[in-house]
Amino acid sequence: MLNRPQLITYADRLAGDLRGVAQMLRGPLAGAFGGVHVLPFFVPIDGADAGFDPADHTTVDPRVGDWHDIVDLAGDHEVMADLIINHVSDDSAQFRDWLARGSESPYDGMFLTLSSVFPDGAPEAALAAIYRPRPGMPFTKVAAADGTTRLAWTTFTSRQIDIDIESEPGREYLESIVQAFERGRVSLVRLDAVGYGIKRAGTSCFMIPETFDFIASFAERCRQGGMEVLVEIHGYHVDQIEIAARVDLVYDFALPPLVLDAFYRGTSTVLRRWFDIRPTNCVTVLDTHDGIGIVDVAADPSDRSRLGLLDDDQVAALVAGIHERSGGTSQLATGAAASNLDIYQVNCTYYEALGRDDIAYLAARLIQVFTPGTPQIYYVGLLAGTNDLDLLGATGVGRDINRHHYTPFELTGELERPVVRALLALLRWRCREDELFNGEFAVLDTDDSMIGMRWSSADQTATLSVGLDDISFCLEIDNKSTSVVVDTIDGLIALDGPSG
Repeated sequence: MLNRPQLITYADRLAGDLRGVAQMLRGPLAGAFGGVHVLPFFVPIDGADAGFDPADHTTVDPRVGDWHDIVDLAGDHEVMADLIINHVSDDSAQFRDWLARGSESPYDGMFLTLSSVFPDGAPEAALAAIYRPRPGMPFTKVAAADGTTRLAWTTFTSRQIDIDIESEPGREYLESIVQAFERGRVSLVRLDAVGYGIKRAGTSCFMIPETFDFIASFAERCRQGGMEVLVEIHGYHVDQIEIAARVDLVYDFALPPLVLDAFYRGTSTVLRRWFDIRPTNCVTVLDTHDGIGIVDVAADPSDRSRLGLLDDDQVAALVAGIHERSGGTSQLATGAAASNLDIYQVNCTYYEALGRDDIAYLAARLIQVFTPGTPQIYYVGLLAGTNDLDLLGATGVGRDINRHHYTPFELTGELERPVVRALLALLRWRCREDELFNGEFAVLDTDDSMIGMRWSSADQTATLSVGLDDISFCLEIDNKSTSVVVDTIDGLIALDGPSG
């Protein structure tokens, strides 16, 4: 994986379709990104979970393009695609065939039910031990053609049917997706919802030892096809550290809430502690298509004796801080206030979570860009987007508050905003400095009201200082002949040079 920023975007919500994404990357976003994570572009892109419930995981939704468009993107950018491990849509041909033909279906055994995990019945304690990211039990009644009713395992929504990935049809299904990705020149695979992929009676059914074994073996299969693997898991931070040793890449999901905590409380203590222990084979994010993770910094929900990076009071203050700075709009999209809810995330754009403060926002992005790993920038975050209350009101889906559909007219205006121009200039600078950001990294010894970070190579040093009490940033770039100090938005914009 190139150590250059990546864009995260839906094919249809930023630029209309896959060709539009390519035009953006080669036009107004040129030079800012070495890769692009195209969020699910399979049939359909607009299901019950915005593409994360594929009915056909091997076909590009014709409304956004085809595999030729993915191959074209891969010609000058690394392409990451989602492989949804845990589930398929209840409208998939495989599930419909199984409901229609039962044991005569070639897909018999592909779908998990209550009885397939608990063949001898499910005691109350065993059911209570199951970890689910939504309230309630992970089961949905489904009616088979023969008149019987089954309890399908549905970890997320009732429309997303969990797969038995250890069954022969389950393994064949996943293999068909890997082969489609190979043909499409996908170079990075994001394993979505893999933490829930293996179920065992009497366990939490989340990140159990068998899950780690599956991830290791499946990642090796992807590597054989020339693809690296990014594992997507929201969960206890120690588990992230453990799994990082077994795969190519993990998300640093603790970074977004810890950066907010540092700004809210004016102290870098916990953030610096995280830098001491975090894995370095990370993709760094501040925002994604999901909400801002809370479980990633909290105590282990399955064993609260395993303490979090933040204590309970600090977690509560973090959540309250997001709601306050967003003017209460994040509350409308979080928890019981919205459907498709998650118990471990707050739904809000990162720009809103920092009170629409351009300096604070760019300081946060500077921290992200300096953190070891490959930075990914979500399309709404790239444009310093605000909470989309109209879309939230239209769909009632909490995460849609951070999934705006940009029109061409909007894009033209947003790209001219100083905060967006400054962020693009920062990303272009980051892309140009391969040698520097493959050099030596250090967290500087500062007082708690600051966070200091430095990268050094043979020819250059870049030092970042972020003031958490006065909300300021200072970037010092030193090479053999020149020294540049950047501490304003205009200064960041100037990193693009005179033509920027």
